[in-house]
Amino acid sequence: MPKPKRGFARADRVADQIQRDLAELLRKGLKDPRAGWVTITAVQVARDYSHAKVFYTVMDSATRDATQAALEHSAGYLRSELGRNLQMFTTPQLVFVYDESIERGMRMDQLLAQVAREDAARQGESDEGAPSPPADEAGEARE
Repeated sequence: MPKPKRGFARADRVADQIQRDLAELLRKGLKDPRAGWVTITAVQVARDYSHAKVFYTVMDSATRDATQAALEHSAGYLRSELGRNLQMFTTPQLVFVYDESIERGMRMDQLLAQVAREDAARQGESDEGAPSPPADEAGEARE
């Protein structure tokens, strides 16, 4: 997910720090088994630093709802731990949003591969009826 051009360098630095700290907290500090393999893909912080949208993805899409519930349940704990690490007056409220961009990208890759296979199959069909390239004196085909 590309970062928008805003001109607020501090907000970007805060978002990056929150992303790093949350990733570490999820890896080491969160004991909820529902939040398995979570990857924090991006964080967007409001201008007044009161809210932070945390975009995440999971390895197994079947556990998506359970992971969302676990993250929402542990948002207070994660916020308090962030408050200890961040040197800010106010620690932002955390809102967890599932990042579908990776799934969309994988789906686009599948569609492009399917189109390439269909084109190759069509190309193979049209080559069967096409005349072969002319041969030179040695009997080898020229291209």
